[in-house]
Amino acid sequence: MSRHADARPPATDDDLDWCHDAVQGVSRTFALTVDVLDEPMASHICIGYLLCRIADTVEDSSSIAPDEQAHLLRLYDRALDPDDDTTVDEFVHAVQPHLPPEGEQSDDWMVVANTARVFRTFEALPEDVREAVTPPVRELVSGMAMFVERYSQTGGLRIQSREELEEYCYYAAGTVGNLITNLVTRGNVDSERRSRLYDTAEEFGLLLQLVNIAKDVHDDYTSENNVYLPADWLDEAGVPQEEVVSPEHNDRTASVVKRTADHAKSFLDDAQTYLETVPLREGNTLAAWAIPFLLAVGTLRELVANPEHAVTGEGVKISRQEVFAVVTEMNGSGSESLAEMREIISRQPFHRATTNAD
Repeated sequence: MSRHADARPPATDDDLDWCHDAVQGVSRTFALTVDVLDEPMASHICIGYLLCRIADTVEDSSSIAPDEQAHLLRLYDRALDPDDDTTVDEFVHAVQPHLPPEGEQSDDWMVVANTARVFRTFEALPEDVREAVTPPVRELVSGMAMFVERYSQTGGLRIQSREELEEYCYYAAGTVGNLITNLVTRGNVDSERRSRLYDTAEEFGLLLQLVNIAKDVHDDYTSENNVYLPADWLDEAGVPQEEVVSPEHNDRTASVVKRTADHAKSFLDDAQTYLETVPLREGNTLAAWAIPFLLAVGTLRELVANPEHAVTGEGVKISRQEVFAVVTEMNGSGSESLAEMREIISRQPFHRATTNAD
């Protein structure tokens, strides 16, 4: 829950508290972000993220037929459109049959079940905030619907090329970069700074999404029947896309994981530029965005060292000790330390580096 509840934008206190608690359950990374934002930005980002997460949960579901997924996403998009008569209740009614029983709902599905509550809280935000959040959320939703429709015959996404991978990452995360930028550029921001932010916002989002794709190969296929590693790259490595997690291909698939991680690295410089440019206003903090950036750097380090762990299900992640060290350091640091921390983390776990320095 936010540290500054008394400064939150006007809304039903119970609803806003519920939204802040819900973020803690659905995303460790975004929970860290919201925790180190001040108000009112903490609530703006929290609610904006939940709006995105509702669509993401529907898109990721392996129990909903693709045609129905696309229908639900299109309906959700219309409910978000301020110029459309579709109500959130229509989406809630349509998604209801697909909800797990109440006692068996994951944190993600609990958010979907409470879509009306999220909308109610969103609608209580100032008009300029809603105008900043709605377009990128709708673009994310429509992009997800498009990809579901594109692969409706395969029962899951099967990314074919690097270009399509980047297209997917744009809709899934580049749009979120634009959402953040819309919020932080409201008001007086000089044109050069604004241009630099929008020039690099999508790259910030693509970096984070590519890291997730590289590290979650096993779970994406076994839990959601999605393969984001491009078929072109897998084919070059001699791996049929439908056998992406088959043990006999582990080493070859791991080489594609490493290739994906290397591709993610190409977005690091622009992402860092974004962080060094982002205005710190209305509760925005550098730590909120530098922490996921630096954790992505650490995850890339581990992916390059052990790409096979993303394929076998063993998992690729950085330790809690390193997360704690990064969070602690960034809460007391400015942008001038960002490049140095990135360099350290790219070579070794940050908590070990700080211990050695002591």
